[in-house]
Amino acid sequence: MIGFALRGLLSRKLRTALTAIGVVLGVALVSGTYVLTDSISSAFDSIFSDNYKNTDAAITGKTAFDVPDGTAPAPPFDESLLTKVTTLPEVGVAGGAVSGEAQLIGKDGKAVVFGGAPNLGFSVDPEHQEFNSLALVNGEWPGPNQVVIDTQTASKKGFATGDTIGVQARGEVQPMRISGLVEFGSVSSIGGATLAGFQMPTAQKLFDKPGKLDQILLKAKSGTSPQQLIDAVQKVLPEGTQVRSAEDQAAKDAAGTSDFLNFFRTFLLVFGGIALFVGSFVIANSLSITIAQRTREFATLRTLGASRRQVLGTVVLEALLTGVVAAAAGLFLGLGIATGLFKIFDAAGLTLPNNGLVFRGRTIIVALAVGILVTLLASLRPAMRATRVPPIAAVREGASLPPGRFQRYRGLGAVVLTLAGVALVVVGLFVNGLGTGNLLTLLAVGVLLIFIGIALFAAQLVRPLAAASDPVARGAVLVLTILAWPLFSLPYWLLRRGYWGPGSRLKRAGGFVLGAVLNPVLLVVVTAMAIRRRVSSWQPEWPAEFPGVLIDGPAAGIGGQNSRRDPHRTASTAAALMIGLALVTLVATLGAGIIKPFEDAVDRIFSGDYAVAAQNNFSPLPPTVAAAVAKVPGVQAASSVRGGQGQVFGDTIQVTAVDEQAPSVLRFDWKSGSQETLGTLGADGAIVNEDYADKHNLKLGSTFSMTTVSGKTLPLTARGVFTPPAGGSPFGDVTISTTTFDAATPQPLNLYTFLKMDGGVTAANTAVVEKALSNFPNAKAQTREQFKDAQASGIKSLLNVLYVLLALSVLVSLFGIVNTLVLTVFERTRELGMLRAIGLTRRQVKRMIRHESVITALIGAVIGIILGLGLASLLAARLDEVAFAVPTGQLLIFAIVSVVVGIFAAIWPARRAARLNPLEALQYE
Repeated sequence: MIGFALRGLLSRKLRTALTAIGVVLGVALVSGTYVLTDSISSAFDSIFSDNYKNTDAAITGKTAFDVPDGTAPAPPFDESLLTKVTTLPEVGVAGGAVSGEAQLIGKDGKAVVFGGAPNLGFSVDPEHQEFNSLALVNGEWPGPNQVVIDTQTASKKGFATGDTIGVQARGEVQPMRISGLVEFGSVSSIGGATLAGFQMPTAQKLFDKPGKLDQILLKAKSGTSPQQLIDAVQKVLPEGTQVRSAEDQAAKDAAGTSDFLNFFRTFLLVFGGIALFVGSFVIANSLSITIAQRTREFATLRTLGASRRQVLGTVVLEALLTGVVAAAAGLFLGLGIATGLFKIFDAAGLTLPNNGLVFRGRTIIVALAVGILVTLLASLRPAMRATRVPPIAAVREGASLPPGRFQRYRGLGAVVLTLAGVALVVVGLFVNGLGTGNLLTLLAVGVLLIFIGIALFAAQLVRPLAAASDPVARGAVLVLTILAWPLFSLPYWLLRRGYWGPGSRLKRAGGFVLGAVLNPVLLVVVTAMAIRRRVSSWQPEWPAEFPGVLIDGPAAGIGGQNSRRDPHRTASTAAALMIGLALVTLVATLGAGIIKPFEDAVDRIFSGDYAVAAQNNFSPLPPTVAAAVAKVPGVQAASSVRGGQGQVFGDTIQVTAVDEQAPSVLRFDWKSGSQETLGTLGADGAIVNEDYADKHNLKLGSTFSMTTVSGKTLPLTARGVFTPPAGGSPFGDVTISTTTFDAATPQPLNLYTFLKMDGGVTAANTAVVEKALSNFPNAKAQTREQFKDAQASGIKSLLNVLYVLLALSVLVSLFGIVNTLVLTVFERTRELGMLRAIGLTRRQVKRMIRHESVITALIGAVIGIILGLGLASLLAARLDEVAFAVPTGQLLIFAIVSVVVGIFAAIWPARRAARLNPLEALQYE
């Protein structure tokens, strides 16, 4: 039986390859995800390790409580601590450093930004090279008001040693001479980050840290262990500082990156899982069709004495071998995907750190296990069906598989599965108190059951949906054919006629030239076909009918009937596309539901004329930017929203701050309090949002304490409670006055600055505001509409990423339709021969196959879009930030895409069907 299984696979290489393609693509994304994230992680590990080379311990500032990485930097400390620790007998070498964001300014006056990568600025100490992770490639280390920059930035932006470059940190842009070019550590690429190194006094001035340090690196004296060094330093540390070993400090610095990479890995693996899930439908459907076509083969085995267990084992073995080959192919294809993703991110400006591809054993084990397991699970139902073939079927013409014992309950079971899935989703969304893990599990299992239930029940819907889709398919294909005729159909026919058509070359030359002009790409393709015709025995299809655009009624009619002939097969084929389009529709609907409430929220809160934000729309800006625009003539009010972290009632929360001019540019929906409250918070006033007030039983006049990151405790009194709009707001749970915030927060930053001007938005006002910002190239002024568009652009970019990743599942479903049609052509060989014998032309055969494919794709699209809208409505009902908005235009595009998928899926099977020799087809067994 093992030999029989192997020979069976080898005799059906094409069908096996088409069946495996879904697993190949899914495993490739899983493998590529692990390789990509492991490679990035390895590069970051090298970066953080190089930061602390030759270091035994590091002293840093200390926040009063744990904060999310990057949201609140540790406060700096007095530089006198460096002198104090240097005198300790356990200390061999000690070096201080300061750091911050240093925005380099290009020759065009614009901020140098490579994607969302950081712009790193830091002090450089040439006297302590043992702590220096930079390698000087050209020039010299910086002196006063000089800078060294990384070679990548210099190369991309045209800078060299001796040039002048602008640097913006906490104040206005400062021109500085480039004293040298540097590279970082041992990694081949630091990604899109820019590096700027300064002499210590220059760095302290730029980062507004006079007399302060952010870090002290320590090397133990010979004979002193790192722990002895740490213990000695610990005794002299002032409040607000801490000491860690070099390894612990590197791990602390890497924690935020590790968390992001774990999320990024999980994010990509989810889409790999979706592709595998769709691929499992393709495998199950393909095997079901193949087994139905092999009924007499299995019956013969049973006649010759094979048991049901042996038949089952044969099919499972075939699936196992298919899974092994597919998983292995996907595993190594993942290397190409990882390489491609690095290049795509690089082309998009989001260059990632890279120190070479990392191919770990875990990647091999997980990728192979997932691919093989999915294939085996998908094969179980078809394999069980194969065991039900009776021996007598070997001598019956046209024998078919008998229905299973539970076939009569298929519809009921589908309904039960769907309802169970909906119930799990509802519980996950609407039951409070569930942990994150339980919530995600309920949602994942629920959606999985919904997809399986709908896929099983879809067979009941095929005939009415096929009938309804028939005229739509005819119209859509007609429109697309008309659009493609002058660009593809006509030039393709003219070029082929010009190369090997009848008549003299002179008569064919005019058409050939026209075809080449209409589509030069096809000229290359047809030329390659002509060369192949010359050097081999291959003969192209000719004569070919002149391409028409009108729908062929008989061919379309037969294709429509074929789509309804076997509802279970059509439903299974459409199910793969259904899943992809359901998820795409869900994403599009949620995107529309997020953007509209967000825009409404901006209109409700922002009552000013201009908003000042960072060029990338999300980075905070130093207060000096707001101070500059506040001096612009014609500014009636300029108010900024500060952002930071605080600890209240034992929890870390988002804290914001506003100044006395806030009532002129901001509007709140007050539950208690008034607009006047915004500008009169004073030293101890606070505004809390409604949810936070309800959670902690706060009302007007309630008192509470808040601890800041610097360790100060602020006694606060609730002066107002506001209701945030559904689309969100920039304000945290607690909002205090800017004066109080700045007194307790080192290095405060603005999230946004809002302006109200005489005359409102005018060209003259825009010009004077932009002029004021010319010394701050990393900032930009926007009108309300521009601000909304810029903030929404981040959501749209995320949606585009999701569309690209979900496109993989649509691609898998395309191969599923191709596979089904190819298998159908094999199955209907004699039928196709009969149709050709009674007068059906090759073109009509192609159009018949195409029409069946388009109807199948439309069935999947209709069910998928409706299902996606249903899931989106459940999420919108649960989330206040999301409104249920139907993206009509995008849904229309998805429907068109499904038609295109159906057309492309039919190309190869239709060509195979059209090439059948009628006489040979009539004799096919």
